[in-house]
Amino acid sequence: MSLYVGGTAIGLRVSSGVVLATDRRMSYGSFIMSRNFKKAFKINERIAVAFTGLYGDMGGLVRFLESQARLYENERGKPMPVYAAAKLLSNLLYSYRFYPFLVEALVGGVEASGEARLYVLDPLGSIIEEDYAAAGTGATMAFGVLEAGYRSDLSLEDAEKLAVDAMKAAVARDAGSGDGVDLIVVSRSGVYEKSVRFRVVSE
Repeated sequence: MSLYVGGTAIGLRVSSGVVLATDRRMSYGSFIMSRNFKKAFKINERIAVAFTGLYGDMGGLVRFLESQARLYENERGKPMPVYAAAKLLSNLLYSYRFYPFLVEALVGGVEASGEARLYVLDPLGSIIEEDYAAAGTGATMAFGVLEAGYRSDLSLEDAEKLAVDAMKAAVARDAGSGDGVDLIVVSRSGVYEKSVRFRVVSE
């Protein structure tokens, strides 16, 4: 079986929070293994992460982040900052650079100050802060929609719509992405998740 792993992850930072989105398709090469696969995860009430890449690696990295976030809060009595979570993940990815985790990650959330943050990580742990980002095999198509529609003063609802529109563009042209979108939205009041199903119709 081909090691080619498809999928798309999208992130947007606006003044009131962060929207993360992933497609729902689990595919290896030309074979679709699942149409209902979760790639976006809540870490705590302030942080979430979205992945694209190898599915087994996602699960291990999520468990690592969840446990470290709980440990940080137990030891310090306050939630882990978003940058600290992104940096922890970056350090872990870099420490395995010779046998890397085959993932790209978007870490987003809201700091205690209320400021929204979005970080992009590659498989070797490089970390970049962005206002919007796309990763995975459908990223090129998604970026076209994000660049045309992104503004920092978008509401969270409009940012959700833009993320869905960008995912629709990715799904329309990338065979490795598809079957709807999972959204995780992090605001000052907490985290909520929802799924959107859609069909892409060629014009």
